[in-house]
Amino acid sequence: MSCTTRPSRFPRVSLNFLRRLFSSCFHSLTQKAEQCLAEVIVDMTMISFTSLPETVLVQILSHLPAKYLITVVRMVCKQWRELIDGSSLWVIKCQREGLIPKNIRRSPKDWRTFYILSSLKRNLIKNPSAKEDFDHWHIARRGQHKWRIETLPAECRMMLSDERVEKYFVTSFWESQKEQLIDLQEEGYWSELMDNVNPPIVVTDWYAARTDCGCRYEVCVQLLSQHHGVLHEFRPERLILQQCSDSEWRQMTHTFRNYGVGVRYIRFVHGGRDTQFWGGLYGIRVTNSKVVIEPEDLT
Repeated sequence: MSCTTRPSRFPRVSLNFLRRLFSSCFHSLTQKAEQCLAEVIVDMTMISFTSLPETVLVQILSHLPAKYLITVVRMVCKQWRELIDGSSLWVIKCQREGLIPKNIRRSPKDWRTFYILSSLKRNLIKNPSAKEDFDHWHIARRGQHKWRIETLPAECRMMLSDERVEKYFVTSFWESQKEQLIDLQEEGYWSELMDNVNPPIVVTDWYAARTDCGCRYEVCVQLLSQHHGVLHEFRPERLILQQCSDSEWRQMTHTFRNYGVGVRYIRFVHGGRDTQFWGGLYGIRVTNSKVVIEPEDLT
């Protein structure tokens, strides 16, 4: 086979596409490097880009963003599709970024999915601990004296398992509720990923009463469809904390699993009130709320 002959089963890879590909890998190129790269790419397109050893090709592709690999690069040819559908490329990306399964004795069943969910993993609740006042929260019910923000005593921060939490939201008498609506598409969780994998959705919230006044705590988390229809809901019974109880911080947690297809939004609502109808801020206190999509069930 001459150097100008290309295997017929591989499509011709455009010069512009390969330039974008390598530029994505190495981020910035000098003018001279760009010229050299163009000459190299021209030569490669003449003999077939797929003639590179697979180990080299995998290393190059592993520098590209995951979504770009899946939605664009995977469509170039059969060989690239097989590499992207395999595990080696995703193991390299996981090692490079320090993404390690909690159970190190067992490998993920699907390294690609594990990488994607691990790299996306974060708290989807914005401003969970009042660092930005009430930004990102919708106040559904204000109570008599509205929601307020108070400083968390230093000795209480250890109870929350996170010493970075310095503030909390507090309610008064009458109903007080605030909420956030999470758009999964905007957060990077595209439809096929949620529908095909059903990764666990873990919800946590921290709450506490005062020692001198009873209060009520309530929380509701809904998985919603594209048109905001309720597909699944977690709504435990309202919790009454009696007057003269301790003021320790407690954690509420729930995990959604096997929720099927169609989940596009998550609505998180919490709040409460005091039970004595005292004037002032004597109601439930809440902070450090979290909604996290976990990859751990894949191990």
